[in-house]
Amino acid sequence: MRPKSLNFEQLVKENKQELLNDENRIKQIELRLEKKHKNLLKKEEKELQS
Repeated sequence: MRPKSLNFEQLVKENKQELLNDENRIKQIELRLEKKHKNLLKKEEKELQS
């Protein structure tokens, strides 16, 4: 929990940092999903060629 003594500017700064962190996490997840998707497509393509 946040301390009650934070002023508005501190809250804005903290929220901005949290949003940036969230954005970075989302990008990481998207990259992992893209990689898994590509691997799945490669696997399906190999199976079709067999």
